[in-house]
Amino acid sequence: MSTVSKKSLLSEDWTVVVLGFAILLITLVGFVLPVPTFGWKDTGDLFRKVLSLENIQIILIQLIAVVAVAIAGALLTGKGIKPFLIGLPIVYFLTVIALIIAGNSGVKSINLEAVIFSLAIGLLIGNFVKLPDWLKSALSTEVFVKIGLVLLGTTIIFSDILKAGSLGLIQALIVVISVWYFAFWVSKKLGIDEELSLIISSAVSICGVSAAIATAGAIKGDSKKLSYVISLVLIVAVPMMIFQPYVAKWLGLSEEVTGAWLGGTIDTTGAVAAAGTLVGETALKISTIVKFSQNVLLGVAAFAISVYWTYTNHPLAKDKDTKPTAGIIWERFPKFVIGFLAASVLFSFFLTPETVNNVKGSLKNLQGLWFALAFTSIGLETNFSDLFNAENKKPLYAFLIAQTFNIFITLAVSYFLFR
Repeated sequence: MSTVSKKSLLSEDWTVVVLGFAILLITLVGFVLPVPTFGWKDTGDLFRKVLSLENIQIILIQLIAVVAVAIAGALLTGKGIKPFLIGLPIVYFLTVIALIIAGNSGVKSINLEAVIFSLAIGLLIGNFVKLPDWLKSALSTEVFVKIGLVLLGTTIIFSDILKAGSLGLIQALIVVISVWYFAFWVSKKLGIDEELSLIISSAVSICGVSAAIATAGAIKGDSKKLSYVISLVLIVAVPMMIFQPYVAKWLGLSEEVTGAWLGGTIDTTGAVAAAGTLVGETALKISTIVKFSQNVLLGVAAFAISVYWTYTNHPLAKDKDTKPTAGIIWERFPKFVIGFLAASVLFSFFLTPETVNNVKGSLKNLQGLWFALAFTSIGLETNFSDLFNAENKKPLYAFLIAQTFNIFITLAVSYFLFR
């Protein structure tokens, strides 16, 4: 993971919490950023709506806000601001291109998410162009994603989960525990190191990218391994979100069962929503609640993994007479999860529905933007050939085997609980 300089005021994890809540508070006091338009049907529509002067101004205002947040983060963590002033606008405009492509009605009809194009654009450039160091310094992938995760907490409303009863949480518990242990067992059987095994297991069983990052944060994992798993999650999610709704229809599953199946197996929230939309409103609602139920378990899982990793891998753990202290566990606990849970509590219990409705569109847009920026960065950082070279075949096989198990066990649980 990234190191913190001696001049830093806060660690990276606490900085993300501060930045995420700064965005929330600024929005709640009335500074609501306008949401740019990216939807278009044809060339004329593209220039009238997306590339209009008014919309370009909104896009530039959003860029200024993103750069301001990044600079604040750099100052808090003791990093230089020059890379963000020069490099981040490039990452931002590459991300805007991805958002424009995803906004096309034809692309929307096949439910391809903007993050897929962000990743693809990043991979194309990163694998064919040698990136200068100043641009690499602006690729703060983990910070981008963690800010998005804190903002994601605003959409995890506990009352929505309770409306669907306890079934979503019951399914989440059964699936997360069984799939996590199966994935970890398969990874170890294939000879994959424990660090990568933990990240793969969490990504497959809990909630994809978010869980992979939480796990890597809890164990201070290798950023290259994290990028690899995130890339796998995004790539595998594409055929799943396209074909699973049709398989469900072929099997004659109800919308309730289908939604629970989609929410429990597809590893990105955006892809879950896209797949649920293909089936119907009921499927979309159930799939979202099931996915949110798994997201709620993110903090618990991160804490459990942190405790496990500390007691089995910390140097003190090798000394039978010395046990790691609670302070070490706290040090390894991913602090951004606190921001995620705090945002969820704030929007669930302390804000009026009117206030939530006034800000949710802007915050949802910002959440998606930070995720898209992260995926562009992941693409720029990732060597695509590394995903499928001989050294990485075993992790790829482990991920696919675990995901296949996930598909079947979740289908069985969904059918039993939601039929």
